[in-house]
Order: sequence, then C-alpha cells, then structure tokens
Amino acid sequence: MNTAALIQKVWNFCHTLKDDGVGYGDYLEQLTYLLFLKMAHEYAQEPYLRESRIPSGYDWAALRGKTGEPLEAHYLATLHKLGEQGGMLGAIFFKAQNKIQDPAKLARLVQMIDAENWVGMDTDAKGDLYEGLLQKNAEDTKSGAGQYFTPRALIQAMVACMRPEPMKSIADPACGTGGFFLAANEWLTGTGEWIRKHGDWLGHEPPRLTRPQKAFLRDETFHGNEIVPGTRRLCLMNLFLHNIGELEGEPSVERSDALIAEPKRHVDYVLANPPFGKKSSMTFTNEDGEEDRDALIYERQDFWTTTSNKQLNFLQHIVSMLKMDGRAAVVLPDNVLFEGGAGEKIRRKLLETCDVHTILRLPTGIFYAQGVKANVVFFDAAPKDGRVHTQGVWFYDLRTNQHFTLKTRQLKLDDLRDFVACYNPANRRQRQETERFRHFTYDELIARDKASLDVFWLKDDSLDNLDDLPPPDVLQQEIIEHLEAALSAFRDVAAALPRFEQKDHA
Repeated sequence: MNTAALIQKVWNFCHTLKDDGVGYGDYLEQLTYLLFLKMAHEYAQEPYLRESRIPSGYDWAALRGKTGEPLEAHYLATLHKLGEQGGMLGAIFFKAQNKIQDPAKLARLVQMIDAENWVGMDTDAKGDLYEGLLQKNAEDTKSGAGQYFTPRALIQAMVACMRPEPMKSIADPACGTGGFFLAANEWLTGTGEWIRKHGDWLGHEPPRLTRPQKAFLRDETFHGNEIVPGTRRLCLMNLFLHNIGELEGEPSVERSDALIAEPKRHVDYVLANPPFGKKSSMTFTNEDGEEDRDALIYERQDFWTTTSNKQLNFLQHIVSMLKMDGRAAVVLPDNVLFEGGAGEKIRRKLLETCDVHTILRLPTGIFYAQGVKANVVFFDAAPKDGRVHTQGVWFYDLRTNQHFTLKTRQLKLDDLRDFVACYNPANRRQRQETERFRHFTYDELIARDKASLDVFWLKDDSLDNLDDLPPPDVLQQEIIEHLEAALSAFRDVAAALPRFEQKDHA
C-alpha cells in the first residue's frame, strides 16, 4: 500500500470509531499505544535487533494473535503492565486506558497496524499522518486540545528567525504536542514540506550533519515539560515518529510543572507558547466537599517578583533557562506587555537584563483558544553586569487591518514572509523601517506609562471605511474573540473580589 492510501485508511477508520463516540483524542491515544508496540516489535527484528525492554508476553506478538474478548482483556493487561515500566515505555503508557469498547473494532485496528512496516516508512509520511490527527483533535473544540496546539505556520516562522544550529540545546517548558521541537528538527535536518517549498526566502541552507551531530540531535537536543499526561504521551510519540528519542532511552519531555523549581539545565534556545489564561491555580476539595481553586504563587529565588500570573512566571522561568548567550522566542498575550504591578516590574527587568530586540504583534483569529491577542517576543540573554542591555526594540504589526479565521482564512507561512524578511535573521543589525516595521529606543519605551510594550501606530481602516469591512464570517469571529477577551477580564476581576473582601473585613 502506498503512503497516501495508508493515510486515507487510517483516517477512514477514525471516522468509523467516531460513530461509536471515540473522538480524535481517544483514537490518537489508542493509535499511539499500538503503533509504539508494533514499531518496537519491528526494531527487535533483523537488521536492527534492538532491545525494546517490553516484558515477555506483553509485546506485539502476544497481542496480534488474539480476537474478541481475549484480545480486549489482554490489551487491558498490556496497557497496565507497560504503564509500570520505566523510561520511554512507562512514559508512553502512563495511566493508559482502552477507549475502544468494541473488541471487533479493536481487532480491526490491530490488523491494520500489523499489515504495515512502520519503521521502513518515510519519516515525513508517518509525521504527516500523526500531525494531521493532532490538528484535527485541536480543531475539535469539545476536546479542549486546541490549547496545546500552536499554528504551525507561526512556529515555522519563529524557527526560521532563530535559525537553530547543530549541537545546541533547545527547550520548551510547556511543549504541548511538540510543534516547536519538530519544526526545529526539520530546520536542522532540511526535511519538511515547508522548507522544501519556501527554503529560498527562509534563507535555509541544506545541512550536512555529521554522525555525532545526528546522534546529538536525536538524543540530547530537545528538553521539554508537559504537565498533562495525555498530551505528554502524544508529544513523545510525535517526536518518536520523527526519529527523535529512542525506544530504550529516557523521555526528552518531563511530566512536571516547569515553574515549580529552578531549571535543571541551561539551554541555547527556548521556543515556547506557554498556556493561555492568566492565573496559575490548583483544584482542591474544601471542608464542605465542594471543589475550590486556589492561586499558585511560586516562591523562587531566581524570579524578579512573585505573582500568580502564569505567563509572567513562564517569562521569568524562560529567562532563567537560558545560557549566557542563549536566545528565546516566546508567544505571550497582550497583558504581559502592558499590565501594571508585577507585569511592569518584570518588563523593566527584562529590558534591563536581556536584549529584547523584536516583538511581533500577532493577528487575532489564528489560535484555537478564543479571544486571544498575542505577540511573539524575541530576546537574547546578556551578561549580569549591571548595564542596560536593550538598546531598542523593533515592532512588526501583523494585526492592524489583518483578518484571519481558523476556517476560511487560516494563517499561512506566506503571510509571515514579510516579517521574516524584516527580521533579517542573517544580520539583525541591518534592518530598515517599513510601514509595518518600526524601531523604538529603550528610552522611548521605558518612558511610556508602566513601561508598556503594547505599541501600535497603524490606523485601523475599518473604523473609517464601512464599505471595506471584512467578510461577515471574519467580523463574526472578531466579535466573538472580543467578547471572550472581555469575559476573561471579568472572570479575573471576580476571582480577585473575595481576596479584597477578606482584606477589608480584616
């Protein structure tokens, strides 16, 4: 079976399972378990003869020969047994459950996977299949998986600006399904359709990696955190299908809250889109048996200030992760650029202690989470010598008079072509102002109210020209996003009221 036919077969089976109430996310998990077992089986054969660490009796050979209820029972036992193991094996099968209740359909899925040689399949084909399912899962608003999925065009443009080099470490403290890692891997290996199609204007030069560089890329380049077990599982499988990581090795993504402690290692690059939502919190049951939420405040010596604002904490954490010459590109919501209090203090410290050189104002309508207005902040680490290291910041406005939606006009890499050209990754010191690209000095920015970096200068044409409004579906989406943003702000105010009332009574 050719690759296109196989991908179509896997997709068709997904639609069959949906009739039984098995969504994209559940299908992805079951596909992950079975694919991992089948590939481990293939690697254990000639010419590879690799150790899989899968206990005898719980491997692919023991599974594929069964049908009906014996298959279902043995599958459950296999998931439980493998979840007790260490390393990559235990990470993939951590708290694994069977979501396919019909034994006949489970048997058909096993047979479909068993019929193919997955190790020998082209990496792009396996990756495209899995990435396609991840995107479909993100588009399913009921699953909530969209919060773990960053638009791939945006990731690709960020990687093209950063231009990661071989033998250097790359981290993402909230890595979701691994989009930044995959794009960086494709840049370093010269693979990926986006590079083949746009490599000329991206400035990509085909690499010639040595054997040590290839080994470092597979085993030591990427370091991530993902607090949600199911999402971490999908991320690890996504990486594994793209030849990142080893069956018998330790997982490159930790199942932990990255903010809880100081970084274990310092890295060369951070590429990240931390979770949306301002507050870090944990859920607990109070004395009345009701669920309550309490704000998490991280007391860390390496943080400039203490706050429960999740994005501000991630920004401080990312600064702490960088080596002396490290570089970062981080997606952050608008409130990080203008919020007072802890936000102002952190912005001033960031401008002083790092070289904040570029901010990309992103358009609305590109994220699966509603009501998000975000930016990409590019900055470099700098010596701790007491000097101010930000001389000035270049702003690119991709928001004003730009209209995108997830259905009718998705953000494409071509939409970011002018930004990449203005960023000029080959020589950032030779930049030119354009209509959308402006430079502001450190003194100009620090003199603004609360040292706000929420800078804009373009005129919104839709405010004056009613005959040139966006299409109705775009207008509808923008109205929804504005309402969602307003509701989020009201929720934050409401959450703060009990604390203020307690202080007043005290």
